[in-house]
Amino acid sequence: MAGLPKPLADLVGELSKLPGLGPKSALRAALTLLKWPEERTRGLGRSIHDLRDSLHICSGCAGLAESDPCPICADPRRSQESLCVVSEWDSLLALEETGLYKGRYLILGGLISPLDGVEPGSLEIERLQARLSEGQVGEVILALGTTLEAEATASYIKNLLERQYPGVRLTRLAQGIPLGAEVKYVDKETLRQSMVHRQELG
Repeated sequence: MAGLPKPLADLVGELSKLPGLGPKSALRAALTLLKWPEERTRGLGRSIHDLRDSLHICSGCAGLAESDPCPICADPRRSQESLCVVSEWDSLLALEETGLYKGRYLILGGLISPLDGVEPGSLEIERLQARLSEGQVGEVILALGTTLEAEATASYIKNLLERQYPGVRLTRLAQGIPLGAEVKYVDKETLRQSMVHRQELG
C-alpha cells in the first residue's frame, strides 16, 4: 500500500497472504498489533517463529502434533481396522469433537483438483497405500465432504481400492452433509449422524 512506512508495508504484505485477509484487513490487523503491549507482540512473534520447530508431521496419519506418532496414532485403544480419510487436519479435529469415531485417520493434504494443479501425486496417496498394505485395515471411511473435488478424490480412492485392495470395505459419511460442504464446517450433530449412518461406496 502506497504511503505506508516500509516495516508496516512489509507486515501488511505478509499478512495479506493469509487466507481471508485482503490488503485492507491485513492493514487493520497490523495496526491492531501496533496497539498491543510490546511483550504481547513479541510473544506472538516467538510463537510464529517456534511453530515449525515445535510441530511434527505424524508418520502415521500426516497430522500435526508435538510428537511423532501423534496422540491418536499412539493410542492403543484406537481401532487399527478402521481408517477415516479426511482432506485436511481441521476435518480430523471436527470429527474428533463428536467423540464418536474410535479408529485411526489419514490426512490426504488436500483434494484432487486438476484445474488447481492438484493431482493424486500431490496428496498422501502413497501413505494411504502403505497403511492398507499392512493388512490391518478392514474399512476405509471417506470423510471428504460433498464438493466436486471431494467426489473426484473419492472416485480415485474407490478405483485404487478395487484394483489393489479388493477386500477392504469402502464407506462414506451419510449424505446429511449439504451438497458442496466441507467436513470442517459441518456442525457436530450432523457429523455424528453422518458417521453413524455412513454408506457403502458402490
